[in-house]
Amino acid sequence: MSAEQTGETARRRVLIAEDEALIRLDLAEMLAEEGYEVVGEAGDGETAVRLTREHKPDLVILDVKMPIMDGIAAAEQIAGDRLAPVVILTAFSQRDLVERAQAAGAMAYLVKPFQKSDLVPAIEIALSRFAELAALEAEVASLGERLDSRKAIDRAKGQLMTRYGMSEPDAFRWIQRAAMDHRLTMRQVADRIVAEGGTGSPEGAEA
Repeated sequence: MSAEQTGETARRRVLIAEDEALIRLDLAEMLAEEGYEVVGEAGDGETAVRLTREHKPDLVILDVKMPIMDGIAAAEQIAGDRLAPVVILTAFSQRDLVERAQAAGAMAYLVKPFQKSDLVPAIEIALSRFAELAALEAEVASLGERLDSRKAIDRAKGQLMTRYGMSEPDAFRWIQRAAMDHRLTMRQVADRIVAEGGTGSPEGAEA
């Protein structure tokens, strides 16, 4: 990891909401070890939403099952108001809740028990997808068009990832850069990538 990447990670502020104190403690330790700053902890969803509004973290990690307000309801409020990207924690037996969490606006999820090596990729995916959403909202006013654009961009990212071994964030940044370089929308760039089967050089940002 470069010094620039380390500095960027160190600036990431995270809020944790988990009703089991031991898991919350483990999670806070993992985050600290990876250079993230834990700015708040909550044991229920209602407190998580309130603390998110107060602290304005870069990311919120929510357990699905919590008292007063569960993680899915909290995610709906946090994601709906575009307060922060959300990572949902779910037990393996709760995999059916993942789709509900994603529909609520969660950007990524972690299945318990998880390792530290699982944590950072989930966080980076959530941050990247949240940035994508913000970029799409700036580019397209209509919700329907945003959904269509996102599907097209997801397909194009998949092709770039397969063909060039890019990470998901890198594939999105390439599409975004190509759109700016060629004065196109990201949807137009994505449609071209899909139509061409992912051909073209990512180095030159040809769209």
